[in-house]
Amino acid sequence: MNAGPDRGLAAAWTSGRTAATVAALTATLGLAAVCWVVAVQRMNGMNMGVATGLGSFGFFVGVWVTMMAAMMLPGAAPAVVRRARSHDGVRAVPPFVASYLAVWTLAGIAVYALYRPHGTLAAGVMVIAAGVYELTPLKRRFRRRCRQTVRSGFGFGIECVGSSVGLMAVMVALGVMSVIWMAVLTVIVVAQKLIDAKAALDVPLALAIVAFGILITVDPSSVPGLTPPM
Repeated sequence: MNAGPDRGLAAAWTSGRTAATVAALTATLGLAAVCWVVAVQRMNGMNMGVATGLGSFGFFVGVWVTMMAAMMLPGAAPAVVRRARSHDGVRAVPPFVASYLAVWTLAGIAVYALYRPHGTLAAGVMVIAAGVYELTPLKRRFRRRCRQTVRSGFGFGIECVGSSVGLMAVMVALGVMSVIWMAVLTVIVVAQKLIDAKAALDVPLALAIVAFGILITVDPSSVPGLTPPM
């Protein structure tokens, strides 16, 4: 006789959890959209291809974190949904996203420490190396765990940095402040997070990156925006 009220409570609980999950997903994607707008504004006029300077530490880290939120949060949406549906509920989403972005912040600090304006030869070599990395078992392992593993945001971030490090190296090599490369690589990163690994797609992509690196090495003038105008 109490089945009706029990079912009603269960339905209300499920409906509330679904609404909270939708809100968490909407907030995550909304944050990514806002970060795209901010990143484009802050990066305007900064791209000098391989000769791009990073500016002050504070400026670069601010821009980098904004870029990573714009680029990485759309692909992290399934993980956010799973986190919102976990026993911790939607309240676990903000710390999960914050710690996920904290890992990318650390990656940005490493970029700032290691980066120097460079020549086209160095850019070509970095792009070739990134394409080769796409074919390695290590890349496949990180990519699989980035798509499947939902523990802490920090742990999830480490797996995703490992999955995307080659693609991020391409952006750093070609123009770390380039909105165009940011957009192109975002499409690839999000696709790799949402689509199962398939040799029919992944191998041609990796070979295309390698070929692009070779083109940069032998004929850098064929790549628009790679070098600043004289």
